Amino acid sequence: MDFSLLGLWHQMGNFAKGIVVVMAIMSVYSLTIMVSKWWNLRKAQKETIKFAPEFSQFLEEDNLTEAIRLAESYKKSHVAIVLGGALGEVKPLIADGSVTVADINSAERAVERNMLLEITNLKRGLAVLATVGATAPFVGLLGTTMGVVNSFTGMAASGSGGLAAIGGGIAEALITTAFGLLVAIPAVWAYNYFTTKIDNLTAEMTYVSKEMIDYLIKGVSGEFGRSRFTREFNAASGSGGPISQ
Repeated sequence: MDFSLLGLWHQMGNFAKGIVVVMAIMSVYSLTIMVSKWWNLRKAQKETIKFAPEFSQFLEEDNLTEAIRLAESYKKSHVAIVLGGALGEVKPLIADGSVTVADINSAERAVERNMLLEITNLKRGLAVLATVGATAPFVGLLGTTMGVVNSFTGMAASGSGGLAAIGGGIAEALITTAFGLLVAIPAVWAYNYFTTKIDNLTAEMTYVSKEMIDYLIKGVSGEFGRSRFTREFNAASGSGGPISQ
C-alpha cells in the first residue's frame, strides 16, 4: 500500500477528495487576502509616514490649498483620505473668513464619515479570514469522520481488524485533519494580526483628525473670524446653558 501523499490521494474516496478540494480553495482564497491586505496596509503606512510631516508643515503655514492637494496625491494613506475630504469642505469658508461653530461641526462630521468609510475599507476581507479560521478545522473533522467510517467499512469487508484493513481509512482521516489545521492556523494568525494593525491605524486617524479640528478651532478663535466665533459662543452660553449659570 502506497502511503505517499499522491498514493493516499488516489486511495481516498470521492467525499474525502471533495473535502480536500474545498479546503484547498479556502486556503488559496485566504492566502490571497493575506497578501493583498498586508501589501495595502504596508503601502498605507509608508505613504502616511511621508504625508504627515508635509501636511503639518502646510497647516503651520496656513496653506490649505497645498495641504488639500497633498492629501489628494496620497491615494493609499488612510490619514490623507480622512483629512483631505474634511479640509476640502471648509477651505472656501476659511478663505473668506466666514467659518462658524456650525462649520467646525460640519468638518468634524465629514472627518467621521471619511473615517467610517476608510475603516470599512481596511476591514474588507477580514470576515473571510475569520470564517476560514473558524470553519476549516470542522471541515477537516468532517473528512476525519468519513475516514473513520471507511476504516470500519474496510474492517467489515475483510472480516479482520488488522492494519491492512483499516490503515487506508485512518491515513485518510489524519490527512484531512492535518490539512484542516494547516488551513485554519495561518488564517487565525493573520486575522489577529490585521485586526491589531487596523486598530492602530484607526487610532492614528482619530488622533490626527482631532488635531485638525483643534487647528480649525484655534484658527476660528484667532486669525480668521474671532469676533464672529466669540459672538456665537457667548450667545450659546447665554441661552440658559450650564456655562451661563
